[in-house]
Amino acid sequence: MSTKKNYEYRSILSVLDTQLAIKIVKDTFERELAKNLNLVRVSAPLFVRPETGLNDNLNGVERPVSFDIPDIGATVEIVHSLAKWKRMALLKYGIPSGQGLYTDMNAIRRDESLDELHSVYVDQWDWEKNIEKKDRTVKTLKETVNLILEALKSTELKLIETYSEITPIVPKSITFISSQELLDKYPGMTAKQREDAICREFGAVFVTQIGKVLSDGSKHDGRAPDYDDWELNGDILLWHPVLEKAFEISSMGIRVDENSLASQLKASGCEERAKLEYHRMLLNGELPYTIGGGIGQSRLCMLLLHKAHIGEVQAAIWPDQMIEDCRKKRINIL
Repeated sequence: MSTKKNYEYRSILSVLDTQLAIKIVKDTFERELAKNLNLVRVSAPLFVRPETGLNDNLNGVERPVSFDIPDIGATVEIVHSLAKWKRMALLKYGIPSGQGLYTDMNAIRRDESLDELHSVYVDQWDWEKNIEKKDRTVKTLKETVNLILEALKSTELKLIETYSEITPIVPKSITFISSQELLDKYPGMTAKQREDAICREFGAVFVTQIGKVLSDGSKHDGRAPDYDDWELNGDILLWHPVLEKAFEISSMGIRVDENSLASQLKASGCEERAKLEYHRMLLNGELPYTIGGGIGQSRLCMLLLHKAHIGEVQAAIWPDQMIEDCRKKRINIL
């Protein structure tokens, strides 16, 4: 676990005040996000049937947690995220263009590599907005990212009203850069090193075009082929002052249309997914055009409360050695 050199970590807030501050962050950000993006809250599933194709395949290698339900004679999967379900929900709920939905998404990612940023338990605000086909543009993407940044700034200001000892870290603006431009800017670095370098310089960065093959034959990061359009997506990164590294709080983007879905399935060798219900509907033009993403709830709390470990803001399961290491560093794992 990396923290500042010659820096002894001590949480700004007590364990109890941390719990109270988490409530402020979650309530405020949820309200500001809904207002800025014109979203309504809806209920969402914890598990789905695998044959629907609604579960998020993430990088394509993570195994979902599944279990059988005797009363319906079927096996279901706990969601990885709700990237596809939300698009179906927009259609089902009749939400018009220019409006959208958000929900509390809870997931289990059993194959996650556990560290100070990653937990088996995932909690995030999943949101999706109905847009016109003509609005599937970089301009729409950037405008939406800026509105999310405004929600972040408003949340931080509300938090500091109660806890003045917390210093602001969310910048006034966000820098946009493509994954290829980032590689060109920092040749010889790994993708994570490039993210650290750009966030150290600008504070808040949106790295676009995640999932595309870059000029050196690599990908900046993996992205499933059937929800984001790799030309019109990205990650919101902020500089974490305690860990001194880039800190991702959101993966988002304009979703695939008929053409980009077909091409990305082919590029990924996943053309068999076109037979699934969700994919058939999309290819037939039966689903709305959308933009959407997920914003980590514990991630956001960890960032704004200047925490060194995500286990300080969520109750989860950790290796014994990690718990002991955190104890020695005065990190209070819940």
